[in-house]
Amino acid sequence: MPIIYLVSVLPFPLLYLLSDLLFFLLFRVLGYRKKVVLKNLKNSFPDYNTEKIDKTCRDFYKYFCDMTLETLKTLTISKKEMLRRCSLSPGSFALLEGLAIEQKSVILVLGHYGNWEWAGNSFSLQCRHHLYVIYHPLSNVYFDKLMYQMRTRFGTGLIPMKTAFKEMLAKRSELNATAFIADQTPMPESACWTTFLNQDTPVFKGTELIARKMNLPVVYVSVQRRQRGFYTVCCEMLCAQPGETEDGDISVMHTQRLERDIISDPAIWLWSHRRWKHRRPGYHQNEI
Repeated sequence: MPIIYLVSVLPFPLLYLLSDLLFFLLFRVLGYRKKVVLKNLKNSFPDYNTEKIDKTCRDFYKYFCDMTLETLKTLTISKKEMLRRCSLSPGSFALLEGLAIEQKSVILVLGHYGNWEWAGNSFSLQCRHHLYVIYHPLSNVYFDKLMYQMRTRFGTGLIPMKTAFKEMLAKRSELNATAFIADQTPMPESACWTTFLNQDTPVFKGTELIARKMNLPVVYVSVQRRQRGFYTVCCEMLCAQPGETEDGDISVMHTQRLERDIISDPAIWLWSHRRWKHRRPGYHQNEI
């Protein structure tokens, strides 16, 4: 689609001007998923007054538009500009470099927080680990191809969710990092249930199960926004020996860590996602 490439080559000042116009359209005119966003915010922050909820909602839509266009920019951005705008913190680089020296592959766990797409590109440009991202192929063939192109442009590999464990086993001899986006919505019967943002929440167990079976260190990744269009990728060791943990430990740990990030800067999490559409088995389901 030529218009996508046209947007991608825009200089950043024009890109963000376009983002401001997109914000007006989505937030003021269309009200895209506004009921979902507001309900998610009210349930997550019961201590927020109406004014603070409304402000957080507006800030989310502004950021959502920025991130959408920043993601399209990945099609044409240079390596130098990518690293200028999104790079690993010195401590994060040291952590991953130490693991690389020890020839230890890792599992990365993160949420839809900050510009996770840029974070993957920066990781591939800066780290010795070969990055693979677990993903769900899109049903639209064109957009699936487009996302594949954007995500693999700087060397990142993609692994479909359905074959994740099999492919990770096949790549055991390679120094790699496998990234799981951990705040999606699993089926309630197979989930680990915990409290997240003041709500009973299902968490995918796949990340934990694979980490425990392969005993791969689990590193939490946080994409911190420094200012508009600039990010720092922060990594911290979450669990060095998953094989020694109990069922549910890792799932709860990364969920609590993500919650801390969201509370610190709620506008840059994906509030339009229907995160709480399921209820724990045995409870009445109340759709958002």
